[in-house]
Amino acid sequence: MNTQESFSLVIFGATGNLAQLKLIPALYDLVKANLLPEKMNIIGIGRKELSHEEFRKYSDMVLHQPNRHHQHPIEKEVADNLLSRMLYVSGDIAQKEVYDKLMNLLAKDKSCSNRMFYLATYPDLYPTVFNHLQTSGLNNQECGYVRVIVEKPIGSDLDSAKKLNKLLTSYYAEDQIFRLDHYLGRETLQNILTFRFGNNLFESLINKDNIDHIQVTASEDFGIGMRGGYYDSVGALKDVGQNHILQMIALTTMEAPKSLSNQDITDKRTKIIEELIPEKDRVVFGQYEGYLDEKDVVTNSSRETFFSFKTHINNKRFHGVPIYVRGGKFLKQTVTEVAIVFKNDVKHLFSHINGGGEANVLIYRIQPNEGIVLKFLSKFPGTDLKLQSEYMQYCYKHTATTLPDPYLRLLFDALRGDQTFFVDAEEVEAQWKFIDPLIAERKNLVSYQRGSWGPVEADEIIEKDGRKWLEPSVSFCSF
Repeated sequence: MNTQESFSLVIFGATGNLAQLKLIPALYDLVKANLLPEKMNIIGIGRKELSHEEFRKYSDMVLHQPNRHHQHPIEKEVADNLLSRMLYVSGDIAQKEVYDKLMNLLAKDKSCSNRMFYLATYPDLYPTVFNHLQTSGLNNQECGYVRVIVEKPIGSDLDSAKKLNKLLTSYYAEDQIFRLDHYLGRETLQNILTFRFGNNLFESLINKDNIDHIQVTASEDFGIGMRGGYYDSVGALKDVGQNHILQMIALTTMEAPKSLSNQDITDKRTKIIEELIPEKDRVVFGQYEGYLDEKDVVTNSSRETFFSFKTHINNKRFHGVPIYVRGGKFLKQTVTEVAIVFKNDVKHLFSHINGGGEANVLIYRIQPNEGIVLKFLSKFPGTDLKLQSEYMQYCYKHTATTLPDPYLRLLFDALRGDQTFFVDAEEVEAQWKFIDPLIAERKNLVSYQRGSWGPVEADEIIEKDGRKWLEPSVSFCSF
């Protein structure tokens, strides 16, 4: 990325929820980190009738609102730098006039300008936006590149994902398309690659000979909040299971890529997702008590707020290794992690000692208190031979006071043209091919109490195999 090149980031839906919570705060962070091109404008497009100055005031207000995704103080000098770059076009994005205004605004910059269109809108508006960008000439790359960013979910099932990918590639080449899922921008998730393939210590153990099973938990201790309209249209499995959880599994179990290139890494992620087998007889859907009273939830909604399922990987390396998954809202803790539970030799030297039956566990803690943790057995200090479980921890709190926001990282990658931690068409379609058969089983919805770990039926999924869910530790990296 040449920082001297003229560049325009155009955000469709600039006054919407996504822009408020994620994009405007991430742009502030990029300015603070000095990662934006010097000659860069940010053009917001929205229905609200705002002048350029009113949009700047609105964005400044957004920066100063409480936001769990953006918790550090706002520095006036940094905010002023960002706000000075911001312009606004008001109108209905279904109408040609908006694109004429945008073209006129861009034409004021006499030099060549690179452009990136961020669609922070509902997917059903994509065809209209893409068509207007094309017919207005805004997609012209004779003088600077054009890129487009779209947010997950990419489709609502395999068929719609294929149609959306076909739509995207009818207007843009694949290297222009950035399908964003913010989980792939998380520091700990990306660090799994370094931990596995940058060290010889553990990678040789990640196989069926040493692993008993894998558990994935993605739980939140809060409900749907003000997202009732969106959430009730998709449910928990499509919201996080189709994307975040499959990416966590892929990075945990994929083969080593030949290089750190986008193509090699994406190919390995896609391959492992294609090898995942959904076990349709081992899936549970739940709904927390009181969900039907939430704002914008339809009467007698059968949408799930919890899911749990069992799967396995159809390859030689992980043959016979079960993977148990659970996730949802209003559960006991907010925690996202992958736990690799190793086999425990019942005949080892200390197996007869109290506590000697505990298995070693390798945990990738995605949130909160991000880090990588190894559970192992140790002798309790004293004259008697007693064993206790201990944790060897790598904690980001030791090396960084704050972690880069995923949107900061992914926006910067998009500016550089690096698609490594974005999903391509094949990966999206592989995700839906796995999830669709599970969604088809969403017939019987069971209720569960808020603050629990979900319905008891989810316990049965893992207990049928003589195993139990791990209780995520609240002490990991918490000091």
